[in-house]
Amino acid sequence: MILEHALLPVKPGQEADFESAFTEAKEIIAHMPGFLGLTLSRCRERPGTYLLLVEWATEEDHTVGFRGSPQYERWRGLLHRFYEPFPVVEHFDRVQTA
Repeated sequence: MILEHALLPVKPGQEADFESAFTEAKEIIAHMPGFLGLTLSRCRERPGTYLLLVEWATEEDHTVGFRGSPQYERWRGLLHRFYEPFPVVEHFDRVQTA
């Protein structure tokens, strides 16, 4: 299992529209091969910043499968217009849990 991490800086005043668009976008990603689950959280100290965590079976399910799919184009069309600057996406391996 791979954990995708992205801090999403949403343009000021567009938070509600972003959350609405994300409701639609999560249905797209949820049907992708290798998708295991996601959480979207909003920062309390910086309300325009969101934390997206997506669990994938493999990194390639995200980087090749999802990003190379027609569904990603729809995802991108729904969400990428909200970001300023564009987020950095990183992948993590689980080391410990409690």
